[in-house]
Parts: sequence; structure tokens; C-alpha cells
Amino acid sequence: MFRFIIFLLLAFNMYAADLVTLYRYEGINSVEKEIENKLKDATYWQEYLKDKNVDFGYYEFKKYVLVTQKNQSEIAVYQKVDNDYRLLSKNSVIVGENKGDKYTEGDKKTPEGAYELVQKRVGLDSFYGPFALVTSYPNIFDQSLDKKGSGIWIHGMPLYSGRENFTKGCIALNNSELENLEKSIDLNKSILLTYGDDFKKATKEEMALVLSSIYKWKDAWKTSDIDGYLSFYSNNFKRSNKTDFNLFKEQKKSVFAKKEQKTIKFINIDLSPYPNSLGKNMFKVLMDEEYTSPSVKFNGKKELFLEIANNQVKILSED
Repeated sequence: MFRFIIFLLLAFNMYAADLVTLYRYEGINSVEKEIENKLKDATYWQEYLKDKNVDFGYYEFKKYVLVTQKNQSEIAVYQKVDNDYRLLSKNSVIVGENKGDKYTEGDKKTPEGAYELVQKRVGLDSFYGPFALVTSYPNIFDQSLDKKGSGIWIHGMPLYSGRENFTKGCIALNNSELENLEKSIDLNKSILLTYGDDFKKATKEEMALVLSSIYKWKDAWKTSDIDGYLSFYSNNFKRSNKTDFNLFKEQKKSVFAKKEQKTIKFINIDLSPYPNSLGKNMFKVLMDEEYTSPSVKFNGKKELFLEIANNQVKILSED
């Protein structure tokens, strides 16, 4: 516990002296409460982010961002280095034959969004080149919208023949460039952003609002403040299993009514801009969650898809 407190003091070095004084007079619980209050404050996060490049998002775990702009038939790979991003490569690609976001099986469209790279597949038909990097399409937000289709890969070109200048929805690039891309990244620490139009930079103000809202949401969850908790959800909220906001609300009311003591920790927060065809200012959050209550223990991934509307964060889907 003492080592954890030292870490917190270093992380909040602007307030370290005040926190030490607070600890001396009121104890560790007061220090923890003060730090939690800072995490809920957007101005704290703006100060924290002031020297950080957040053009491609805010990442505590991921190290590589792949940005595809379909309208330019281009993929760029960036590595997170300290507080900035370094361009590793930029190459031409072939994308889906038809324009627009993917919604149905066989529509020959490349999906727009933010996706994990979940697997490297080898031993494929030679049409796909030496290997393929499998994306997480359809993610839970896609599923909540009832989007169909699968097998969206980043792959190469035919080994023994030519090919047409489009795909059925995948992203294809020259084999040597695919091999260089794969060697330059860590698959588990990479995120793919696919834009229909030009790449749009995220801002520090957006990142600060989302990060502070995550901690406000967590606090309402921890204290069983059902009204505060539900205020972070869009009326259009829907899970991948099609649970809508009204059913979700009734389920949470039943759980929160127990007033259980709980601890909730978030670490390795990755916050990505979320390209979309809905006209929304969206973001994807993926983080490690540790949750403990008398009835539930969970240690795993928490994923949120949210939007900023009228300077408020609203959750559209979660897992």
C-alpha cells in the first residue's frame, strides 16, 4: 500500500505537497478521495495532456496506430514514442470495391471504425499473399447496429497471379510492404483506424472530457448512484445482444438497489477516436478492469463505445 501511495504522489506531483499534508492530518483515505476527485476533473487531464500528442488518441497500453484512409487508398503506421508518434511507413492499399461503411455480408465495403488486430493467419490461399492480419470486425458496436460480415483482414497480393484493383472489403497491400508492416509492430499492441474520408485529429479537450467522464462514471458505479450512472448512457444505448437502454436501466436498478460495497480499478486505458458513417463524434475505450463486490469478481477487459454530444459523454454500447 505504501508503494502505491508513493506512485500516486509522483503521478500527481503538482499536488504532492498538498497530498502529503492531507495524509499527515487526515490519513490515506482522504488522499485517495482527493486523487479520485482530480481524476474526475477535466482541467486536471488537460494539464496532464498538455505536452502529449493525442492526434491518434490516448494510449497507456497500445504502441502502434494504423490509419487507413479509404478515399486516399492509403495506410500509415505510427509508433507511440514517449509523448509523440513516429511515422514508420505509409503505403498505398486496395480497399473494398464499393464506397461507404460496411453493413451487410457481401456488400464489398471496407468497414469504418477502430479495430484490434487479433491474429496472424498463415497457410492461406495464395490469392491473399504470404499471410493475413485478422481484424476484430464486427466489434460489439458493429453488432449492436446489426452489421453483418466477417473475415476483414489486412492481407497481401496474389503470389502467382495479378488481381483486380479492389477487394471484397479487406485492406490489401504489396507483399513486401505487408511483411515490413508486420515486422514493425506488436500485433497485441496495435489499433487499426479506418476512415471513409480524411483522417481527423483528436483534441486534448476531447480526451480530457472523456477521461474525466470515465472516472465520474466509475464513481457513480462504485457508490451505487443509479441516476448519476445512467446519466452517462445514451437513450440509443444498445448492447451487442440487442439489449436496449430501457432493459439495461431496469437491470442496473435491480443490481444497484443491493447497495453492495465494491472496488473498481481501471488501468491500461486506451482511448481511440472512432471513425464512423453516423456523423457522430465517437471514441472507443478499451481498458483493464478489476471489479470486486460480495457477489461478483471480475478481472478482464472493459470496452466502451461513446460519443461526445453537447459537451457531454454518452455511452452507446459496452461490453
